[in-house]
Amino acid sequence: MNEESFENAPKINEKIVKKSTFNVLIITIIIITGIATFFAGSYLTNFNSDKISQEELDNAIAKLELKILEKQLPKNQPTLPLKISAGDNPIIGNPDAAITIIEFSDFQCPFCAKFHIETLPTIMDQYINKGTVKLVFRDFPIQNIHPNAVPASIAAECANEQGKFKQMYDTLFEKQKEWSNLETSYAITIFNQYASEMELNVEKFDSCLRNVKYLEDVQNDLNDGRTYGVTGTPGFFIGNEQIGFVELKGSQPFESFKKIIDSQLKN
Repeated sequence: MNEESFENAPKINEKIVKKSTFNVLIITIIIITGIATFFAGSYLTNFNSDKISQEELDNAIAKLELKILEKQLPKNQPTLPLKISAGDNPIIGNPDAAITIIEFSDFQCPFCAKFHIETLPTIMDQYINKGTVKLVFRDFPIQNIHPNAVPASIAAECANEQGKFKQMYDTLFEKQKEWSNLETSYAITIFNQYASEMELNVEKFDSCLRNVKYLEDVQNDLNDGRTYGVTGTPGFFIGNEQIGFVELKGSQPFESFKKIIDSQLKN
């Protein structure tokens, strides 16, 4: 089970805020310390290695972040049915599907990208593409450690405005390393590039993004997630209004989703 914890995160500001120098410094110190420890064994056994590749460095940073945050996870999964609202949010799949997966997620979260890359494709093949399950995406940006998560959420909403939510959703997770650690202004430029590649109306998209048109919607999702007890990302609620929803925390394997979905489809 993998999940990024949401503890004492501040309310989303009315404007997109650039990375804090202090936060960057603290995170950099943690990362450098962790990477040094992580690669210590490698240096001893591969003394002749001159450099660490950028890909190895990126992977080490991601692994370190996951290890730090994983220790904060709750040990037990709630199993009682819950009443959860899907809200007026983007839907992937058949709107009339019997079972709904409500995903509370953060586009800058490595665990969320892990779910998207490793687990979601099988859920798509086995359920969503067959019309039995739909996925509803709700934003839960953890702004205090992911300063680009809010603009990414707004970018996805702006793409949804032009009927391209799924494409932007896929792109943001699949290319997370490309924009994740950039200054916010540069990340926004990258998001506009993605919009152009999707053949969106870039002028309209850019205006939507820079004017933070959907900030209130993102904040509402975040508030609802808190109300439902979401403490980290990704967080999932599986079910429907008749039978209620079962909560599943973290980047779970396909089998965890399958067990719940198959049981609910039999009801």
